[in-house]
Amino acid sequence: MGTFLLSLLLYIDRACISAAKIPISETFGFNDRQMGWILSAFALGYALFQTPSGMLADRMGPRKILTTIVILWSTFTALTAASWNFASMLVVRFLFGASEAGAFPGISRAVYSWYPLKERGLVTGINFSGSRLGAAFALPVIAWMIHATGWRTTFVTLGLIGIVWAAFWYSWFRNAPEEHQGISEEEKAYIIKNRQQIVRTEKAGIKMSIMLKSGNMWLAMLQYFASNFTFFFTLTWLFPHLQTKYNLEIVEAGFYASAPLLGGALGNWFAGWIVDMIFKKGNWKLSRRIPAMTGFALVIIGMLGSLYMDNVNGAIIFLTVAIFGADMTLSPSWSFCVDIGRRNSGAVSGTMNMAGNLGSFITALAFPYLNAWTGSEEPFFYTGAALAFIAIISWGFMHPDRPILNP
Repeated sequence: MGTFLLSLLLYIDRACISAAKIPISETFGFNDRQMGWILSAFALGYALFQTPSGMLADRMGPRKILTTIVILWSTFTALTAASWNFASMLVVRFLFGASEAGAFPGISRAVYSWYPLKERGLVTGINFSGSRLGAAFALPVIAWMIHATGWRTTFVTLGLIGIVWAAFWYSWFRNAPEEHQGISEEEKAYIIKNRQQIVRTEKAGIKMSIMLKSGNMWLAMLQYFASNFTFFFTLTWLFPHLQTKYNLEIVEAGFYASAPLLGGALGNWFAGWIVDMIFKKGNWKLSRRIPAMTGFALVIIGMLGSLYMDNVNGAIIFLTVAIFGADMTLSPSWSFCVDIGRRNSGAVSGTMNMAGNLGSFITALAFPYLNAWTGSEEPFFYTGAALAFIAIISWGFMHPDRPILNP
């Protein structure tokens, strides 16, 4: 429950900038390309600090690390309201992204210690569904808050909520079931018996050079880049794109933009269920490959299909298919990182997420710049479909049973 709520809060704070795009632009006179840099500043900070924060989670444990990063990102969420020009907004959003970077690597490290291997897919899917539900909830509600109280007050309010969560997490969570006094001895024994066994000779703390010698690592990074390229569109340009193209009111645009995110939550649950179902039938490799490859196929269908829709309802249906598919790739991707990372799953998942958020960084810039250069939105959607095809090929060569061993 704690990690689900963390994921929920993470994306409420992250999606707020999309809903506030137009009032922020009006306040400072930003054009779309300037807003593209502001949106991408978050993704760049988030990407660059993934691996270091994952390594810290492996060494220090997710209790302290997640508490610290939630306090930091909540502070920078609130400080967004204090921005006074383009440069200050860039710096604050970069630091906000850097502060959020340890969230999912820290969650992965907690999953390794707390959950049996056969339940890993569904648990990962549920955790990520929280992020989609958070963003889906945020878009219409945050749009209403911005309309009612202003964008600056909205950012400050969200920052205060994060501080409250951090206090709850530190008081309630422990790094391993062996350290938690609030669970029964029977439950504790079940978790320890059924989780992935720790290799005692393997050290926690791995060098980047060791990870990058692994073909599994490079393929995980490539396919996650493709996944994030598609998904990050929903957190950045989908809301203002719908509002402008279909002449929607701010709250109306928020409701339409939330639909693909709800589809993403369903995609996470569905893929998590498939991952565990196939694994329990004895095929570890296919339990990761089938849901991921199916998801990327749906991305292709959704991204290309949306181009042929001339009304908002049709476009949203196909984009929901695309995001459902993109989020089907998350449970197998993060389960795969825990599979091959083991005691270093924070560092491995952080490195994959770093590559994925370089995709997010490019998405935030690609949409406005491709539109400006070509006079059309179509090249962006064709690019997303092409990356999804490459990701399908990549999964055919990924092996969860080949760990990255730390000498």
